[in-house]
Amino acid sequence: MNMTPMIESFVMHFGEMGSRWGFNRTVGQMYALLVVCEEPLSANEIAEALNISRGNVSMGLKELQSWRLVQMHHVPGDRKDYFKALGSIWDMANKVFEQRRKREMDPTLSLLRDILLDKPANEQEKYAQSRLQEIHDLLENITQWSEELQRLSPEKMAALMKLGSGVGKVLDMKDKFLKSS
Repeated sequence: MNMTPMIESFVMHFGEMGSRWGFNRTVGQMYALLVVCEEPLSANEIAEALNISRGNVSMGLKELQSWRLVQMHHVPGDRKDYFKALGSIWDMANKVFEQRRKREMDPTLSLLRDILLDKPANEQEKYAQSRLQEIHDLLENITQWSEELQRLSPEKMAALMKLGSGVGKVLDMKDKFLKSS
């Protein structure tokens, strides 16, 4: 498979972004290629397009499958396995966010809960625990909020995003109203 300059530009950039989202550059490139290809691709086609080893493709596909971002397809009469990106772009964003939460926020929340259960030994630890409680509460709120967002339909999520700063204005108006009451 030959990539056009436009597709190659996107695939290379997505690889760099993938490394910031929790998977390596090559896995990001593989996923980007699958996202923009209408038809499922074989591991050999992916390796050829990205100029990477077949083994690297195999490991990357396993990682993408563990993230539930790609699915294997079979073509009648062909023994090769083919792969396609799963779901919509909203599905992808939800899955990446969910995996990042599980890998980054959940362990941090678990550690904070354990630390907060300990009785502080001195004033320094008491102060530290009060700060850790603030961090815990923030992460807990973010987790609950993100879970609620993930339950929204793509249409409702798009509408919410379009509201943007308008939400802040509504909250400011609410505060003014409550103060004047």
